[in-house]
Amino acid sequence: MTFSNDKAIYIQMADRLCDEIISGQYQEDGRIPSVREYAVLLQVNTNTAMKAYDQLARDEIIYNKRGLGYFVMAGAKQKIMDARRKEFMEQKLPELFRNMRLLGIDIEDVMKAWKTT
Repeated sequence: MTFSNDKAIYIQMADRLCDEIISGQYQEDGRIPSVREYAVLLQVNTNTAMKAYDQLARDEIIYNKRGLGYFVMAGAKQKIMDARRKEFMEQKLPELFRNMRLLGIDIEDVMKAWKTT
């Protein structure tokens, strides 16, 4: 994984795990890779991976079964999608609209681009 400089690495890791949950790679109550496995996979320090898992556990996306590992919390996919939709509508969409106005792009232009992708 290539990390960007705009967010902490552990947050990017948590976002990636959330992406994998949304895409169905990990199911509700299904096991996810161990902290060590995920750290090796992404070539990061185990402590960094642990911070990502701790954050996701605090956000009630994953939970730990002592001695068995981490699992996806029931309802996690919907919770992630709801949070991301809210963030998109409140933060990203207003910025997109501002740029559209500045560049003279109207909704018809967006609809044409939407249909061709």
